Amino acid sequence: MNIDRRLTRRDFLLTAGATAAGTTLFSLDISGDRSPTQLSSAALAIKPVVDPDSLEKPDLKIGYVPVNDCAPFAIAWKKGFFRKYGLNVRLNREASWATSRDGLIFGRLDAAPVVSGAVTNARTGAEGAKYAPLCAAMTIHRHGNALTMNRAMWDAGLRPWHEYNGNLEAFRQDFHRYFASIPSEQRVLAVVLSSAIYEYFVRYLIAAVGINPLTEFRIVIVPPPQMVANMRIGAMQAYMVAEPWNSRAIRGNEGIGFTFLQGREIWRGHPDRVLAVHESFIKNYPKTYRSLVKAMIEACRYCSQPQHREEVAQLIAERSFTGAKPELTRPGIEGIYDYGGFDHRQRIVVKPEETTIFFDLPADLAAATGSIEGNHSTFLWQSQSLWLMSQSVRWGQLPEIPKDAEKIASQSWRTDLYREIAAELEIPCPKEDYKIEPAELFIDNQPFDPSDLTGYVKRFEIRANQPQAIYLS
Repeated sequence: MNIDRRLTRRDFLLTAGATAAGTTLFSLDISGDRSPTQLSSAALAIKPVVDPDSLEKPDLKIGYVPVNDCAPFAIAWKKGFFRKYGLNVRLNREASWATSRDGLIFGRLDAAPVVSGAVTNARTGAEGAKYAPLCAAMTIHRHGNALTMNRAMWDAGLRPWHEYNGNLEAFRQDFHRYFASIPSEQRVLAVVLSSAIYEYFVRYLIAAVGINPLTEFRIVIVPPPQMVANMRIGAMQAYMVAEPWNSRAIRGNEGIGFTFLQGREIWRGHPDRVLAVHESFIKNYPKTYRSLVKAMIEACRYCSQPQHREEVAQLIAERSFTGAKPELTRPGIEGIYDYGGFDHRQRIVVKPEETTIFFDLPADLAAATGSIEGNHSTFLWQSQSLWLMSQSVRWGQLPEIPKDAEKIASQSWRTDLYREIAAELEIPCPKEDYKIEPAELFIDNQPFDPSDLTGYVKRFEIRANQPQAIYLS
């Protein structure tokens, strides 16, 4: 197949519309409020170190989505970290990552986790996003997501990435052979939100093997709890989502799919979720904001400790949170990860320090980025916000790198405030806002230097607004 096509913004929007119209998606009934209502006795026993009367707004409504990364919110609520810092929190279960983001934009929520690209894109208006001055207060976690492929891709010869031993060419051959064997209308992949890091990961991976993801397949948006059901009916060939919705395709849903890779195998150390608020929240309630961030940092540290991982996996299995069985929440929390497969072989990789990173960084990951003093997972790197911005340009969601890109990054990822708040908890932080991501952290061995965003984007032959001759064989 020979393609020589310049993608326009209109092309992109038409493709998105065709996706919605041309793919029948199965929708689960997720109505009914499952949000937790009763504080535990442990939380009630906590004596606040901050007087609620000293806060501008002690009563908060905070969103969460039923995936593993709701863990710090569940812990902060159940263990009394919110109460410790003078906060009376109502946790609100959100149907999707879009409703979590929009709850902040339209003032329904005071704070919520959002996919890491959402804050930056709300500032830049990437892909026509509604402008909103959202701010990221901290990273909730890194890693904790995966790309699941269906049974047909396995039968075509595709295997989990780690079995390719880093051989991108071997994977390229298998992937090209499979995609060339199916009609274009079946080349459908799903992610949780447009312009999320998952969409960028899917496009990044496919482009790395020489296929233009803007012209050769479609991306649909599916809420996390609906991923497995839609794969079962053939609505997509693969999906990328946070756990436990990858493990669910393997355990209890035999024949549905297998894990091709975890997101950390595309970019080790990538931010997955950030805690977001509207900029007006910081301005109007500065003391409340500091209490909120302190409570969430403590919750993330709790989740990070090995002795708490089983407890965390059990807690988020409750109906109020993911509603999944503990055997499905454990892999992403405890790091005993089953990639599945259909040949009766065990594919279990044990990396408890890497699967979902809530606070402490694995020693080898810290070393790979220069053993930066004070580096830890909840710290925000503004350079990673710039990476997300580079992807919105690479895939045509922005026409070019904004001239004030660094200003946007500093306004949206509030590293300055995080340092102040962490210092009050006696947590050291890196002194810089930017760092180079070395080549060995990426699946295609391409380093990221935030000092030259335009040059970084142009390094890749496959990108938006660039005529390409793509051959599938």
